[in-house]
Amino acid sequence: MLNIQNLNAGYGEMPVLRNITITLAEKEIVAVVGSNGAGKSTMLKAISGLIKYTGKITYNNESLHSLPAHTIVQRGIVHVPEGRKIFPEMSVVENLIMGGFLYQKDRKVNMERVFTLFPKLADRRNQLGGTMSGGEQQMLAIGRGLMGNPKLLLLDEPSLGLSPLFTEVVFSAIETINNSGVSVLLVEQNVYQSLKISNRGYVIETGSIVLTGTGEELLNNQDVKKAFLGM
Repeated sequence: MLNIQNLNAGYGEMPVLRNITITLAEKEIVAVVGSNGAGKSTMLKAISGLIKYTGKITYNNESLHSLPAHTIVQRGIVHVPEGRKIFPEMSVVENLIMGGFLYQKDRKVNMERVFTLFPKLADRRNQLGGTMSGGEQQMLAIGRGLMGNPKLLLLDEPSLGLSPLFTEVVFSAIETINNSGVSVLLVEQNVYQSLKISNRGYVIETGSIVLTGTGEELLNNQDVKKAFLGM
């Protein structure tokens, strides 16, 4: 479904990603894990058309190179960014409507889907996004992404700054989303939780892939245990 070959990207004269190669099949959850600053978010921005890159990114065998971000969304790739980036002065419902601007005819069905996944959002549908807790805002950010009818959902650090309770809710929701047929590329610092729910994973360090395997293989890898799991 998604094929990244020899991806190089950065900001100005500063290279961040070096020859990244990643594949993701339909209906998979693939995790890309690593420490802060390893290049995970830069990779998602390249896929989403937000930064320039060299190398090759194809989606369903069609190149994404030089496509504008809104066209990539229309192709079925939706990016939920790090830090939630909700509209704080808008209500929950207004935030969700913004996420579905390309699919207005599906708005009602998609909104009910979001409220079923996150009942707390239904209870707070008229509350301003900026007055909600971090966990509730993360639910809203993911819900807003789902309003765009994704076939591939790019999630950037969805558990960042969340309590253990909200972290469990978010990862459970990711599994539910995947079980509905949506493929997921998950970028995370929470190595244990992300690999636990993933079919396959990649470990990235200083812009390069250093390990790959199934989620279970990486969780049992001694280097991963030492570097990320404190074992």
